[in-house]
Amino acid sequence: MALKVIHYINQFFANVGGEEMANYAPELRKGAVGPGIGLNAAFAGEAEVVATVICGDSYFNEHTDTAVSKIINLIKDIKADIFIAGPAFNAGRYGTACGGIASEVERELNIPVVSAMYIENPGADIYKKEMYIISTKGSATGMRAALPKLAKLALKIARGEEILDPDTEGYIPRGIRKNYFADKIGAERAVEMIIKKLKKEEFKTEYPMSKFDRVEPGKAIKNMSKTRIAIVTSGGIVPIGNPDRVEASSASKYGIYNIANVLSLAENAYETAHGGYDPVYANHNPNRVVPLDVLKDLEKEGVIGSLHPYFYSTTGNGTAVKSSHEFAEEIAATLIADGVQAVILTST
Repeated sequence: MALKVIHYINQFFANVGGEEMANYAPELRKGAVGPGIGLNAAFAGEAEVVATVICGDSYFNEHTDTAVSKIINLIKDIKADIFIAGPAFNAGRYGTACGGIASEVERELNIPVVSAMYIENPGADIYKKEMYIISTKGSATGMRAALPKLAKLALKIARGEEILDPDTEGYIPRGIRKNYFADKIGAERAVEMIIKKLKKEEFKTEYPMSKFDRVEPGKAIKNMSKTRIAIVTSGGIVPIGNPDRVEASSASKYGIYNIANVLSLAENAYETAHGGYDPVYANHNPNRVVPLDVLKDLEKEGVIGSLHPYFYSTTGNGTAVKSSHEFAEEIAATLIADGVQAVILTST
């Protein structure tokens, strides 16, 4: 008999709508929907998606307790063998929703769970120690590659089979170590690795280390009164209505806004698009995030030389490091061309 699967997806993959439907309340549909159809194909008859839970990303993240309660009530009478959430790829709100609901389903209903997302998705960082999360590409273009891996691991988890190491199974490392008997002692393995390294041959370390960019600090500015300054923020300040549709999280873009003739960011003209903090104080006075009023005063008083006529804004929460790096390179090139010597970076 095929194993029973409950599948969780967001409004986008359910074909309900995009961001305009992100507040879609939890709904239960019979059978497979969207990527669940691909999961069924990957299961090859060994399991079947018997029900699909659909919930908008904003609804889950802004009404988490209510969403969890509704979803638990929708599926509690289904005798499922496993609960699958996603794949979420690098969609931050979707990833945190997948991790959040899966962890609650396992805790409340004692159903094993599994998800799939990009390693830089904030949901992966939050929930990888609580559950198995298949590693995916950053966008839905990786769906075809992700579903067979997700289905394979889901079957093993549902059957209570031994789950092997991350490289073998394809899941994001969980920071859990297991003792095992190796064919060779550590000293021999270490010597073999260093010989391969010296020969510039490919080898795999047994203790991977995190890699971080090292950025040399800029030289101190000696005379601020002759310095051209720019403002860049990850606090999400945008004109009212968010004309560039900068995402509330997992930003794929940034906005560029003219402030040449603006002395202060007025409450009725600017707001924050950021979904990761309480927007009340930023919306009441956007200068709290982008201190344009103070900088204009300093420019007038001659404390700073001049202010670049645009500010650049995106949202930092859940935004991929790769995307942030690309934003920085583009913005920096523009600022350097305009003779900017210093940048004020603000967050939330």
